[in-house]
Amino acid sequence: MRIIALGDIHMDTGDVAKIPAIDTADHIIVTGDITNYGSSQDAATVLNSLLAINSSILGVAGNLDQPDVARYLEDLGISLHGRGIMVADLGIMGLGGSNYTPFNTPYEFSEQELGAFLASGFSQIDPARNFILVSHTPPVKTKTDRLLNGRHVGSMAVRKFIEEKQPLLCVTGHIHESRGQDHIGRTLVLNPGMMKEGGYIEVTYENGELSAALHP
Repeated sequence: MRIIALGDIHMDTGDVAKIPAIDTADHIIVTGDITNYGSSQDAATVLNSLLAINSSILGVAGNLDQPDVARYLEDLGISLHGRGIMVADLGIMGLGGSNYTPFNTPYEFSEQELGAFLASGFSQIDPARNFILVSHTPPVKTKTDRLLNGRHVGSMAVRKFIEEKQPLLCVTGHIHESRGQDHIGRTLVLNPGMMKEGGYIEVTYENGELSAALHP
């Protein structure tokens, strides 16, 4: 299985069509912020451009997407928010939106709500031994959730979930300047940064073994 994950699109897909073999990937995963304070119509513009490249898309809305974007993903049957699915023996679950920010963005939740969404998604793939978490907001106190001033602004609920459940991989975003990787136990945490700057993640999974790397 081969997956391409990308996010923080903000209405600008950049050179997404030039990602090597993106058209033949088994899935494209969108990690949120499809729009920039946009509606479902704006999200449709972005997703239609991606669907023209590869028809197998899963994803979550980000904190800068209006709530109707999340509902639109649900209507399309591609939402991972608070949901888990099995693809062969690999579980894939997701969390959209973010913890509270100082900016009162459209799609924010309390840490308690985020924890509840995570529990809901996990319940749908339990007892999968191997699974991926797609979380727009990164786990707190990692190399993937730091602002330029060094402050960590990720989610405690996401970190607690990862510490307890240990997915193979957490694909995240939200904090553009914190493109990079870290580990929490066995879990590899990857933030590819903004799509318009060319960042994406390539994931391969075969015979119970997963590998993932930031590109370019």
